[in-house]
Amino acid sequence: MKTLLVVDDEAGITEALNDLLSEEGFHVLVAPNGRVALERMAERRPDLVLLDYMMPVMDGREVLLALQGEAGTRDIPVLMMSAVPRASLPVDCKPTAFLRKPFTIDRLLLEVRRLLPGGPGKSFE
Repeated sequence: MKTLLVVDDEAGITEALNDLLSEEGFHVLVAPNGRVALERMAERRPDLVLLDYMMPVMDGREVLLALQGEAGTRDIPVLMMSAVPRASLPVDCKPTAFLRKPFTIDRLLLEVRRLLPGGPGKSFE
């Protein structure tokens, strides 16, 4: 079973994504900010990180740079989510993929499956 880490400071989003992705056959971990996300990753390495860009404590860019700076985590794909356009991200913020909020469930699942070929769960086709 593939493990996904959902990092977002909006509880409604983490709850909804947890429910949706669990139903799709993924093991889902959640974190309300970047610092907690890094703690969760130390406990269990996710196969994919769904990362909000704008958060308190430690934002998405800081988390992404921390992941990319460590040999043990730099190969984990990161799907960044934000209301700001991708072109507005700093030059050094280069996630594996990007979803502009608000996004549809279909679009989210398409990206997750694209980033995790052969992943678990129901067929999306």
